[in-house]
Amino acid sequence: MSQTVWIARHGNRLDFVHPQWFNTAERPYDPPLSEDGIVQAKELGQRLIGKGIKHIFASPFLRTVQTANQVANRLELPIKIELGLSEWLNPEWMKVEPERLPTDLLQERFPRIDPSYLSCVVPRYPETNEQVLARTRQTAQQLTAAFSDDILLVGHGASVVGTTQGLVGGTPKVNASLCCLVKVVRQGEQWVMELNGDTSHLSQTENVIRFH
Repeated sequence: MSQTVWIARHGNRLDFVHPQWFNTAERPYDPPLSEDGIVQAKELGQRLIGKGIKHIFASPFLRTVQTANQVANRLELPIKIELGLSEWLNPEWMKVEPERLPTDLLQERFPRIDPSYLSCVVPRYPETNEQVLARTRQTAQQLTAAFSDDILLVGHGASVVGTTQGLVGGTPKVNASLCCLVKVVRQGEQWVMELNGDTSHLSQTENVIRFH
C-alpha cells in the first residue's frame, strides 16, 4: 500500500517581522501571518497542485489556518482542524496557556473549515520537548491509520519534526524552516522521507530557522 504525507510549516509570522505587535495584541501567542508569510502560503499552495492530496489537516493557531487556507483554496479542499498539530505549548515561550480565536469565529472567517471533524489528539499545557514530540508523533500515526489517502499536515516547527519522526521512526534531523515541505512516502510497512524541509517553491526564505 502506498501513501504520501506532505508536512508543511506555516509561513512567516507577523511578530517575527514586527516584534512590537506582541505588546498590543489581544491574543499575543496567536499571531497571524505577515505579508510575506501570506505570499509564502500562496506559493506553497501552488506547489501542491496536482499532487493528489485528498485531506488537509491544520493546527488551530491562526498562522497555520491561514497557511492551510491558501493551500485549500488552490486545491479546493476543506480544512480539518487537528489539535494534535498545535504549537509546542512551551511555558518559556508562553507564560500562560495560549488564547486562540474561538472556533466559531475561526469557521466564520475561514469557511473551508470542516465543522464535523474531531481531533485525534488534544494537547495539554504546559509541555516539555519530549511531550510535544510524543504528542505530534502520535497524531501522525493516528491520522495515517484513519486516512489512507494522500494528506497534508500544516503545523509548526516542533510539529513538523514530531510528525515526521512519528512516521519514519528514530530521530532524524528534520529541516523545519518557514513554509517548508517534508514529503514522507509509505512503501509497504516502511515510511521513507523523500523531501526534508524543501523550500524550492518559495521566492523568499528566512535566513535563520526559528522553531515556533
